[in-house]
Amino acid sequence: MPYIDTHCHLDGQEFDADRDAVVQRAREAGCTAILLPAIDLKTCHTVVDTCRRYPGYCYPMLGLHPEEVRDDWRDQLAAIRQWLPSSSERAGEDAPLAIGEVGLDFYWSREYEAQQLEAFEEQVRWSVVTRLPLMIHCRKAQNELVAIIKKYAHKLPGGVFHCFTGNEQEARQLLDFPQFVLGIGGVLTFKKSHLPETLAAAVPLDRIVLETDAPYMAPVPQRGQRNEPAFVRHVITRLAEAYQVTEEEVCRQTTATVQRVFPHFHEVSQSQN
Repeated sequence: MPYIDTHCHLDGQEFDADRDAVVQRAREAGCTAILLPAIDLKTCHTVVDTCRRYPGYCYPMLGLHPEEVRDDWRDQLAAIRQWLPSSSERAGEDAPLAIGEVGLDFYWSREYEAQQLEAFEEQVRWSVVTRLPLMIHCRKAQNELVAIIKKYAHKLPGGVFHCFTGNEQEARQLLDFPQFVLGIGGVLTFKKSHLPETLAAAVPLDRIVLETDAPYMAPVPQRGQRNEPAFVRHVITRLAEAYQVTEEEVCRQTTATVQRVFPHFHEVSQSQN
């Protein structure tokens, strides 16, 4: 059953010792593509390098993560912007599929709250200009994030609210943006998670994409281990149970959603067939 991992930090040092083996296990498990988000200028380089190592299989997303917003955030944004197309034109297979990982995170601290808000809004504007979708990280900041997206909602091409773990009200608030979908990963399988019930009640299956956030958030029964794309199989099984459909249907719908939300991925993958 083919599926796509839409969010994996495969460029991270956690995979330096066995990256090829991780990719091989992913292929054997049915993973047909992996999308890699950068978190800052340094990882723009490592993400692109990793994608070049696995052409036609790994695809880059470039942006500044909210937890990486510090005193030099303006310089970082200026440098990252150079990696993106100047408009909706594409620059070939190495062109990023999305702007990400971007967003807001006030979980640990609000020390850089103003800077995070400004950096996120700037990258939202990039999405409007380039027509690249957004890969959005949000933790303890949904109201502030929604307020910014609302300002540009009619102009944005869409994107993913990565690692959704919220309740029905929060899900419906995000799904009010019809061009956006929710990224679902290992939390779905956790024993105390209410996510299966929340998704079944409030989220149509065609508004979901699969993700790992590897090396983090490994699903049960691998919880506590380093996560990797092959483990998405457990998320697929739990989604099939929650929606009372086959695992094949979960894979079919989530893959179709990836192709809809990331049109450049669809163009590149079609050209390779």
